[in-house]
Amino acid sequence: MLTHAPTLALRSLAAAAFLAFGAGAQAQPVASAQAPAIMSLVESMYPRLDTLYKDLHAHPELAFKETRTAAKLAAEMRAIGFEVTEKVGGTGVVALYRNGPGPVVMVRTDMDGLPMEEKTGLPYASQARTDWGGRDSFVAHSCGHDIHMASWLGTARALVALKDQWKGTLMFIGQPAEETVSGAKAMLADGLFTRFPKPDAAFALHTAPTPHGTVGYGIGISSSNSDALEIVFRGRGGHGSRPHTTIDPIVIAARFVTDVQTVVSREKDPAEFGVVTIGAIQGGTAGNIIPDTVTLRGTIRSYKPQVRDKLLDGVRRMAMAAATTSGAPEPVVKLVPGGEALVNDEAVVTRAATALKQALGAAHVVQTTAPSTGSEDFSAFINAGVPSMYFTIGVLDARDIAASAQPGGKPLARNHSPFFAPVPEPSIKTGVHAMTVAVLSALASK
Repeated sequence: MLTHAPTLALRSLAAAAFLAFGAGAQAQPVASAQAPAIMSLVESMYPRLDTLYKDLHAHPELAFKETRTAAKLAAEMRAIGFEVTEKVGGTGVVALYRNGPGPVVMVRTDMDGLPMEEKTGLPYASQARTDWGGRDSFVAHSCGHDIHMASWLGTARALVALKDQWKGTLMFIGQPAEETVSGAKAMLADGLFTRFPKPDAAFALHTAPTPHGTVGYGIGISSSNSDALEIVFRGRGGHGSRPHTTIDPIVIAARFVTDVQTVVSREKDPAEFGVVTIGAIQGGTAGNIIPDTVTLRGTIRSYKPQVRDKLLDGVRRMAMAAATTSGAPEPVVKLVPGGEALVNDEAVVTRAATALKQALGAAHVVQTTAPSTGSEDFSAFINAGVPSMYFTIGVLDARDIAASAQPGGKPLARNHSPFFAPVPEPSIKTGVHAMTVAVLSALASK
């Protein structure tokens, strides 16, 4: 494990910063004399980024409700010198910085939090609450989008400070509703690539439960398809002491939760990735009342279209079978398409990975061997015809990761855990460095 990864990453990046922006012959190096200035720049901006990060962390907002967050990002980008347009696709932000003729390079950050309670105990932990689907809910940045936003702003500052080293147009977007895999589509539908320049390349990063100071990347398929399910099982309510006079939807729902897993274990090729997870069950008001309905919500993940189709069909069949077995009315089944599998562009990734390895050190930039099982609607921009790279940055202490792997070790708090707590400074600094290098590799590609 890279216990001292952040220090090594920053030193190696300072020493080799921007010496090579890509593998192509057209890439133009920056003199090594710039390295001390770059290091000074990152160090000088960090206190501002730290304050911003902790403010965003303490004030998360849910999908399409990111009004405070978007306003803060917009104000920061205007102060840097970007032309800013707000309310694109609802609460989205588009910021442009034109620096002569050259490629248009897009950098995406997501802005939304999750409807869950934070339990980290950090002094800047979120206490925010809001309405979520008609009920009161906590809100937390338990997926690291606050790290993304701080890195995004730091990258914008670094690139503008280095504007004499590149030509082209920066297109920085703050995307709403990534967690509901709907914000990218909303921005595209609102004219993202018609009202504004269509990028020649695009980048996005995401936190990962790996050692801070490290970067992970893949070529080709890098995330899963995502579909949401909502099923309402209908029964006939009554007194808990007389179940024979009712049709109990809780029993039906419980049967479905168990039976639907046979689609994964017995119908899908075991060599292919596919997951059906039920994340929420809502029904009933008291222990002695059998309710009329029970609602289940969940997620379906896959890589390949044929596996996706099999899982969707299986969910429908199993829901119908569970209801029919109990003599219940037909259930209401909603399967909502989400994000498509994300496919990284080989040329963009190869060029950026070469630059990243030279900047951070090859030991700290690792190509993954398998796609993520998570989903990401950054794929919508790729499917709109933009060659892109989506990569990860580690955000945890390597010592904690190593300790969790020992027998009896404390389980690691990963993304979407109420205890997920990135280490801010090395994570954000690595995010700024890595994204700046990646963007420069694309700006130097033409």
